[in-house]
Amino acid sequence: MPLIFRWVRDNRAVTLKIHIDDSAAPYEQIRAQISEQARSGALPVGHRLPTVRGLAESLGLAANTVAKAYRALETDGVIETRGRNGTLIAAAGSAAEREAASAAQAYAEKVRRLGLTREDAAAAVRDALRAAYGAG
Repeated sequence: MPLIFRWVRDNRAVTLKIHIDDSAAPYEQIRAQISEQARSGALPVGHRLPTVRGLAESLGLAANTVAKAYRALETDGVIETRGRNGTLIAAAGSAAEREAASAAQAYAEKVRRLGLTREDAAAAVRDALRAAYGAG
């Protein structure tokens, strides 16, 4: 059963849903679910997330597990941690897209230096994406 946090912001209900199962490490499930909800707009930019300790207690997890997920989300540009002012959803799309574009540029330069053809470089990316996202 998912853990659901509901808030009202600007006369709109905001719901954070987190479901932890045995499919992957709990911190990765938290990271992926918050990231997806931020990307889809279900968690709007500027929305305040629960504290690390509060979310950990609600999920029945160690605070370090939630802290690890929040650190990964911050590294990905999905959230911003503002100390006593809390942890907020950042303008995730643009930050994530900038980071992806930067990584793609670095990859393109590297495979060109290695002498790979465009087709070989694209095949390597397709293989890596299949491994990361599954065969679908």
